[in-house]
Amino acid sequence: MQERVIASIDVGTTKICVLVGVLERDGKLSIVGVGTCPSQGLRRGVVVNIEETVTSIAAALDRAERLSGKTITTAYIGIAGSHIDSENSKGFVAISPSHRDIVQNDISRAIEVARAIAIPANREVIHVIPRGYVVDGQEGIKNPIGMSGFRLEVETHIITGAVSSIHNLIKCVHKARVEIEDLVLEPLASSEAVLEDGETDLGVALVDIGGGTTDIAIFADGAIWQTVVIPIGGQLITSDIAIGLRLPMPVAEELKVTYGHCNPDSIAEDDMIDLAHYMPDCNDLVPRKLLAEIIQARVEELFEMVHEEIKKSGYDGLLPAGLVVTGGTAELPGILDVAGQILDLPARIGSPLGLHGLADSISRPAYATAVGLLLWGLRHTSQFSEDEITEQSGTGDMMSRLGRWFRAFIP
Repeated sequence: MQERVIASIDVGTTKICVLVGVLERDGKLSIVGVGTCPSQGLRRGVVVNIEETVTSIAAALDRAERLSGKTITTAYIGIAGSHIDSENSKGFVAISPSHRDIVQNDISRAIEVARAIAIPANREVIHVIPRGYVVDGQEGIKNPIGMSGFRLEVETHIITGAVSSIHNLIKCVHKARVEIEDLVLEPLASSEAVLEDGETDLGVALVDIGGGTTDIAIFADGAIWQTVVIPIGGQLITSDIAIGLRLPMPVAEELKVTYGHCNPDSIAEDDMIDLAHYMPDCNDLVPRKLLAEIIQARVEELFEMVHEEIKKSGYDGLLPAGLVVTGGTAELPGILDVAGQILDLPARIGSPLGLHGLADSISRPAYATAVGLLLWGLRHTSQFSEDEITEQSGTGDMMSRLGRWFRAFIP
């Protein structure tokens, strides 16, 4: 069997992460290359400087290629940012009277009807995700192929993004000499890596706290029901530390990562941080408890906003599997206590599991999106024909849509 190499690029606000995986003969995914680089040129998940972003992507690619010994020509790209929006839509079609058995073409037609929603000219559809089907009034159907009926209805979750933001991200990846296999909404990718079997059926909220944004994805009955992007992330916590303690941003970030905690009550009054280790000309001591108080205030505010979004979705009190918190900021000690208290839900940290190769170095919440992009690729791609992709995912327009994006945006 020919070796199958797959790559992903997580273009985040604070870091670019490139992963290279190889599909082994036993079907397991082995990570053979990891490349990370501080992100420049992005703000809240959106490209604001193309040249800086391209330089960051190229640096991360180079590190991943050197470690893996592979040349990366195509990759799955994560997309997020405050420009992301979503809505639910239904589409229905009549079944052909010649056979009455539902075939793939019937599903495709229903999805096309559902995706024909009115959106502004400056927005583009990223995903059309079927949530369930109704055949002649019978609800709760996951796969209607082969069933008999007169009318097929599909419920979909449609995710859109700003054309300019999508355009600029595609252009940056293209300038780094990588072709895009697919653009994938980052919380969808993260869910592939960190959600366990059964959680999406019970009802679960995934909260992916990145550097610039917090992405929320609500799953129920085995499908996604709501996606929301909050324009607050770990970078704002760092900014509060920098302002509150009058420190440069790099030092504030170092203190957050090294000494940060979300529960001031767990820290002794005399626990001090010597700033001379970070600024040689400074002899000040900072109470670690004060640092924790600053972090706690911002994290509480963040989860209050998450709670409001869950209420708006109509799923408050209807998520038995609770909350799965992932992303780089999820590594802050004590964050689950804050989340559990504010949302009154069981909560756990979501880390990528079941990997091989260089798995030890990426089995952290900060790598959930990058790992999830690889897993998404394994489920949705080229090992299948385009018809088979349509049959399995219900989103057969992905590849053709990417082709249209390239023709429309890339000179």
